[in-house]
Amino acid sequence: MSDAGSFVDATLQAEGDPYRAAADKARLGSDLQFYGASVGAVRGTIRDVARRHPGLTHDDVTALCSELWAVPVFERRLAAVVLLQSNVRRLDNSDLTRIEGFVRSAGLRELVDPLAVNVVGPLLERLDAPGRARAETVLERWAGDTDRWLRRAALLATGRSEPHL
Repeated sequence: MSDAGSFVDATLQAEGDPYRAAADKARLGSDLQFYGASVGAVRGTIRDVARRHPGLTHDDVTALCSELWAVPVFERRLAAVVLLQSNVRRLDNSDLTRIEGFVRSAGLRELVDPLAVNVVGPLLERLDAPGRARAETVLERWAGDTDRWLRRAALLATGRSEPHL
C-alpha cells in the first residue's frame, strides 16, 4: 500500500466508532464494511493527504483512488470520491472508464450520487469540445446500460431529471 493510502486507511480507522459503523451499516444496508468515521473525518483526512503529499499528479490521484476503492470499506470508498472531487480539474474524459468501474461496484446512492454530481458533472463542464463529445458518448452508453447505478450516474451527471431508484 502507498504511504498516502496507508495514511488514509489508518486515519479513518482511528476516527471510526463501532456504534456509528453498526448504525451506518444498518441504515445503508450494504455488504461493505464500515469503520464508523464521520463524513467530516473523511474530508479532513483527504485535506491532510493533500498537505502531506503536495504536488500529487493526475496519475497519483487516480492510483490512490483505485487503491482506496479496492478494499470494500465504505469510508475508504467515500475518501476516493472526495479525492476525485478535490482534484476534478486534473481529470479528463479518459478517467470515465475508472469512474465507471467505481459506479458499477458502488451499490449505494451515497457513493454513486457524489461521483455523478460532484465529479462527472464538473468534469463535463470543463472539457473542451472534442473531449466533451467523447465523454457524452460514454454517458449515452451509461444511460442505456443494464446497470441501474450506471444509468443513475449518467442522468445525474448530465443534469437530467433524477431517477427514482
